[in-house]
Amino acid sequence: MTLTVQAGIGMAFFISSIYEKEARAAIVGFFQFLVMGAVLAVFVVLALSGFFHAGWGRFVLIAGTLGAGIAAFLLVRKTEPNQRALQGSEGLITGPVSRVDERTHVFARNRSLRPGSPEYAAYYREHPAQEAFDAERRKKGGPVGKPGSIDRPHGDALVAMTLAGQKMCEYLSVPEIYEPEPHVALKEKVKEHKTELTPREAAERVKGYAGHIGADLVGITELNPLWVYSHRGEIFHQNWEDWGKEISAAHRYAIVMAEEMDFELIGPAPHTPTVLESMQVYAKGAYIATQVAAFIANLGYAATANHLRHYDAILPALAVDAGLGELGRLGYVMTKDFGPRVRLSAVLTDLPMETDNPVDIGALDFCRQCKKCSRCCPTQSIPGDENPTEHNGISRWKLNAETCFDYWGKIGTDCDVCMKVCPWSHARTFPHRLIVWLVSRNKYARRIFLVMDDIFYGKKPRSRPAPRWARYG
Repeated sequence: MTLTVQAGIGMAFFISSIYEKEARAAIVGFFQFLVMGAVLAVFVVLALSGFFHAGWGRFVLIAGTLGAGIAAFLLVRKTEPNQRALQGSEGLITGPVSRVDERTHVFARNRSLRPGSPEYAAYYREHPAQEAFDAERRKKGGPVGKPGSIDRPHGDALVAMTLAGQKMCEYLSVPEIYEPEPHVALKEKVKEHKTELTPREAAERVKGYAGHIGADLVGITELNPLWVYSHRGEIFHQNWEDWGKEISAAHRYAIVMAEEMDFELIGPAPHTPTVLESMQVYAKGAYIATQVAAFIANLGYAATANHLRHYDAILPALAVDAGLGELGRLGYVMTKDFGPRVRLSAVLTDLPMETDNPVDIGALDFCRQCKKCSRCCPTQSIPGDENPTEHNGISRWKLNAETCFDYWGKIGTDCDVCMKVCPWSHARTFPHRLIVWLVSRNKYARRIFLVMDDIFYGKKPRSRPAPRWARYG
């Protein structure tokens, strides 16, 4: 029975690898299936000959069955949980934490600071060490340099799609959209009497609605003020009077949503299909967040959408607290369902809701051993240390945003190599769902499957081909 199951899984993995367009994995999977099939055939022949009925045959059968049972028990049982992960972002705090000023963010510096402006002078007067780097970086173009430059001229169609998604985010970043008033038909009604919902019902309706309009994962948490930016740094609609303004932690709750990034379009990273997919999923997140905020405003409660073109808070920390996953080595949230292959959006609100608990999916232990994202990063921007270190009072692997962002400018995409090579990013076919289930609960499974991932996909996996409509070369 055990050999039959193993042979079946081997066949399923071979088929899955063909679907994933992973040539190396398909070849290795095929030979694995042949070996398991051969072992099964030998077993059947020996069983039919009566070999297992007495003597050494019976001993081999009992020992094999016992060994398989012990191995299965060791791989399937849930090992000791990471108690710090179950505390959410609080479990990562190891010292005093200061709220982050959005003006210091690499995107805000390169996207919003205009040379010769009062804001430019004010910022670099306080941060002179960054001015030369940022000035050199701006010579390469916008936030991703000359969009699609790695694939020009063949990627121009994908760049056109990318900029269409970016425009959608900008449409949804004006104050009346990200911080909506109740609909005019309801305005007087909700001013007099807010819609009464129990916290449980409110959470159920919010999650159901967000999922209905496209969110793949939804979690709710009480808002930790530490993760709200201290000052505004990103400007998109010439509202320069807002630059440098303090951002208040006015809301009590955060609804955090994750949208899956398409496996096929991440495969060609760092080429243009990846930046196309990033922007389209960011646009999807903006659409979902602004609709959820409008829904809550129509109930009579304050709500603010957070998406690519308007952030009040640091969303990965909120996602951890809302139970969507754990913070990984590469700086993204590792979700059980999709690994780091997601983009986040959120709504901050004062609508009372039942909250979710942080989760332990074994990501810290997994990332500590894996290091594939660090090994494959084109600029070595992801640390390869075995353990996280403290930065601003938080225990984490700290991405070098400066070198990472500089590479974006060089190639004209948002890279995503780290996301592509992460073993947790594979397509959610049956074999990978089974592996994720085992890895998320068992430390021995993590060690075994990390070795297998290197064998099947390589220590430095190659880029996969894009769908024909998204071809770039």
